[in-house]
Amino acid sequence: MRSLGPPREALRLEPAQPRPPGPGEVRVAVGAVGLNFPDLLLCAGRYQEKPDLPFSPGYEAAGTVAAAGDGTELEPGQRVLVVPDLPNGSLQESITLPASQVYPVPGSMPLADAAVLHIAYQTAHVALHHRAGLRAGETVLITGATGGVGSAAVQLALAAGARVIAVVTGTAKAAAARRLGAHEVIDLPAVADPVGQVRAVTGGRGAHVIVDVVGGDMFGWVRRCVAFEGRIVLTGFTSGAFGEIPANHVLLRNYSVVGLHLALYRRENPALLRDVHEKLLRLYRAGTIVPQLYRELPFDQAPAGLDLLASREVIGRVVLSC
Repeated sequence: MRSLGPPREALRLEPAQPRPPGPGEVRVAVGAVGLNFPDLLLCAGRYQEKPDLPFSPGYEAAGTVAAAGDGTELEPGQRVLVVPDLPNGSLQESITLPASQVYPVPGSMPLADAAVLHIAYQTAHVALHHRAGLRAGETVLITGATGGVGSAAVQLALAAGARVIAVVTGTAKAAAARRLGAHEVIDLPAVADPVGQVRAVTGGRGAHVIVDVVGGDMFGWVRRCVAFEGRIVLTGFTSGAFGEIPANHVLLRNYSVVGLHLALYRRENPALLRDVHEKLLRLYRAGTIVPQLYRELPFDQAPAGLDLLASREVIGRVVLSC
């Protein structure tokens, strides 16, 4: 990107000479790129990260190690997912980056699945387990439950033995949430009183854990659904706005509100992400988690893929194939 704006205006496909890896680096031939909502915000200059122009957006991809520098344990031909730091984003057909930003994946894993295994599933796992301390038998309410993070959170909460309430908008997304296994589905356009419905299906108690992906006005009613000593984890703001947190309500209702910005863990606690990656691979091999692929497009149709995310019609993930 050489300028900010809508993806169709700001993104340009340009030739680039692959950089040989130095010590501690690898060069990866990218086979699939996972698109995320923050990519839209990056293009518009509205995300918390604001790299200097020009830059390549993109937070995750998967491919094959093409070359490895000295001091790395990765080998050419090995399948990996990459989680690069901006401005060297994942929307590249070949990317050179530190080995610390690379995670091995099984050779049998399709690259399209590997390309969406990190951001959404890591966010959901860290939110549920590390930040919220989810316990089996608890009730979890998930907003945006058929999006990338939302659908991952539904699967991971079910895997942990939780009861899941999925919040969605529209009949197609409601049906998708039921296919994922949600015990209760709240289709907002069809519900006059979502707070009352949550109270009704939880016996008046509310949800022990809330994972809020949407923010904005959604948080205004979602916070009223939290149980005594419940935990709300803020993982994003796909509505385009942050929710307001009234301190008096937090105090009077005895609940916790915590934030989660996954990228910060790469600097502050990278060992946690490595551990979660191994847990996710075990769940994937067991068939417990299945990435929800909505559309797979050619690499040069990145603007069209981001337009799909902007349309709010996506159920699961959009992937670009190189």
